[in-house]
Amino acid sequence: MKTLASVILLLLAACGSSQPESTTPSNAADPPGVVADTRTELQRRRDAACDTLVPRLTQCAVDDAKAELAAGRMTKAKFDEITSTGVQARNSEEAEKECKVELSSRQVRVLEVCQTEESTCEPLIACLGNLNASP
Repeated sequence: MKTLASVILLLLAACGSSQPESTTPSNAADPPGVVADTRTELQRRRDAACDTLVPRLTQCAVDDAKAELAAGRMTKAKFDEITSTGVQARNSEEAEKECKVELSSRQVRVLEVCQTEESTCEPLIACLGNLNASP
């Protein structure tokens, strides 16, 4: 099973070619003090998928560490370090930043399908491998 680091690298590689993010004008009907969401529909879909995937991938990393500890391939000290709340929070923050990059509509669809269709870690990570597959 891949570790969180390899999943993060997978998401980084998914950025592909960079395209400027377009914005939509704010709604004039919004009352003062309300900030309009200027993200495109594609960006909102990407962000929704990332918001669901990142906690799942963080839990997958913890589950992977538990399996490594149980198999004797990891020390208890290393396990405690990896699974500490602070490390998990930092890893989740970093994964979220790396997930919310410019993606094609196909890549966003891959995120959506993977997070909906795959309920366990190994198939989820395998599904996310399709982020960089040729259409």
